[in-house]
Amino acid sequence: MYVIVEDDYIARIPPDKLGDDYHTSVMNVAKSSIEGRLLDINEGYNNVKKCFIVSVRDIEMIGDGTIVHGDGGVYQTIHYRALGYLPEMQEIVEGLVVSVQKFGAFVRFGPFEGLLHISQIMDDRIDLDLANQRFIGKDTKRDLRANDRIRVRIVAMNLSSSSIEDSKIGLTMKQVGLGKLEWLIPRKTEA
Repeated sequence: MYVIVEDDYIARIPPDKLGDDYHTSVMNVAKSSIEGRLLDINEGYNNVKKCFIVSVRDIEMIGDGTIVHGDGGVYQTIHYRALGYLPEMQEIVEGLVVSVQKFGAFVRFGPFEGLLHISQIMDDRIDLDLANQRFIGKDTKRDLRANDRIRVRIVAMNLSSSSIEDSKIGLTMKQVGLGKLEWLIPRKTEA
């Protein structure tokens, strides 16, 4: 889910940026340092979650910057507001199948990618057609292929310290209300 994140950060403004407008330099450094990273978000006592920062919206400088002897840069404390994506266990999300492999499908949702293991696709025996990038149910004849829109539930999550590429998210669509979006549209019955 998307959330608004507020936190403090210490931005290092390099010496070559000090000749420019200081507030603009702080904003640019903060955006390039914070956006696109997984950050720890404290949600109460002993409850820290990982949040992907999509976009920094507001920055407020706190006090004067500090110069460290021998560095040349200025360290400026800031308070920022940002738009973040916070995946939750058991959350239902819609995504796009980006690739089909022999062990399952990779699904992109928000800024993340997760694995939909072949055993979590449907309650049917499944044939794999790698040449056409699809899975086919033997009895139902339903297929799942690259570029299909699907609804899945997050069932496993291991987010690394700061890299979205090293994160691992497991998905399932073996429950009522989950699956390929076309499968979820009620069929008209003949009268």
